[in-house]
Amino acid sequence: MPSATQERPAVSAGRTPAVVRLLVLATFVVILNETIMINAIPRLMESLQVTEQLAQWVSTAFMLTMAAVIPMTGWFLQRVTTRQAYAIAMGVFLAGTLLSAVAPSFGVLLVGRIVQASGTAVMMPLLMTTLMVVVPEQDRGRVMGNVTLAISVAPALGPTVSGLILQVGSWRLLFLVVLPIAALVTVFGLRKMENIGEPEISSIDWLSVVVAALGFGGLVYGLSLFGEGAGHIGLGIGIVVAGCVTIGLFVVRQLRLQRKDGPLMDLRVLRHRAYGLSLALLSLGFLALLGSMILLPLYLQNLRSLSPLQTGLLVMPGGLAMGLLGPTVGKVFDRFGSRVLVLPGSIGTVIGLAGLTQVSTTMPYWQILGLHTLLMVSLAATFTPAFTLGMGALPRHLYSHGSSMLGTLQQVAAAFGTALVVTVLSARAGDLVSEGVAPAAAQLSGMRLAFLVAAVLALLTVIIALMLPNRIDHSEDEDKPIIAH
Repeated sequence: MPSATQERPAVSAGRTPAVVRLLVLATFVVILNETIMINAIPRLMESLQVTEQLAQWVSTAFMLTMAAVIPMTGWFLQRVTTRQAYAIAMGVFLAGTLLSAVAPSFGVLLVGRIVQASGTAVMMPLLMTTLMVVVPEQDRGRVMGNVTLAISVAPALGPTVSGLILQVGSWRLLFLVVLPIAALVTVFGLRKMENIGEPEISSIDWLSVVVAALGFGGLVYGLSLFGEGAGHIGLGIGIVVAGCVTIGLFVVRQLRLQRKDGPLMDLRVLRHRAYGLSLALLSLGFLALLGSMILLPLYLQNLRSLSPLQTGLLVMPGGLAMGLLGPTVGKVFDRFGSRVLVLPGSIGTVIGLAGLTQVSTTMPYWQILGLHTLLMVSLAATFTPAFTLGMGALPRHLYSHGSSMLGTLQQVAAAFGTALVVTVLSARAGDLVSEGVAPAAAQLSGMRLAFLVAAVLALLTVIIALMLPNRIDHSEDEDKPIIAH
């Protein structure tokens, strides 16, 4: 059991530790880059003379790398100090950002994005693990509300930020703006960062590393192919199946290694019911979030003729509401528990998605704004309690593995959500066009069906919300949390 997760510094009740504030800021900066290139695809095609399918890889490669690297972070965070993990993660991110900014060709830009993602992959598990160690249990909801700003709002605001920046400059400006901000955050963070506990020296099973990268990376890549047209669906299915088989081998390998207490990703986190339920709830929530992030810009730009900047400004209030409500949601959770938040939040998510099934070429923009804001606020009410309950259900020595699995499933859910809505949209629109329906009307019908599918899946979050405990009681046995009903 690593000592890094057993030493808890004294923290004043009601205050957020400085180390957590620093990590939230750094995590926001790095995760913002996961979606910041979405609006830059046309610029890349023109500047670097690449096709749209190739240009999309600046986002796909980032997501793939995150899915492949995050499974290793559980082992990594137990091996190094907090300052070392922070310095390595931010240093790698800065190197990737600089390389991307000066990239003379698309290949170099792609390498830069992969390096960027490698640093980003460490930050969220580092933040979650550190928070669980240094924040008293009675304050975790409030502090976790601030974390929502980094892990949920940052990717939601990425397209808005890039739309604003691209109005005044080239795609390189996206990296040149982030670079000095990330550098300042890194330097300031290293000056103020304190180590939490001591690292544990342990070996790594390199076979598990390879199998995890191939399994989770392959799964995310296969899902991403569903959005590239009917010609890629067969290949996508084949890669998804291969990825699932490889993940199965990874699971078998981890179960064997657990007997010697040396797994790359400790699957014993799934023995804790509240963690498993929270993991399922969060995965479905991220699916809804990413699905709406893909569909709404397509609807607003292709069918309502809005510019990327106008689209970004229209969806920005929802993202800001999600972030600003995070701390308030956390305080409510600390006082009343999860039920007053998660159940209304999951119901609100269903209502928001159901409302978007009625999109049309004449729907007032205020209705779109209202539905999107309802969706974001509902997800905010769901994410913070689910994160806090899920991680709080684990014994301390599993915090790093729990945050690693959570981050990995987040990437898979994002890829699945994107693939699902794009596939449903394309299939429905293609069928209608073949029947003689106008392309615009066919695409609108496809979007309505895609939102309907997302709403139906979101109904599962209501069922899970009913099963979640209100709080976790550790009073009797820390290693076997008791669910407090």
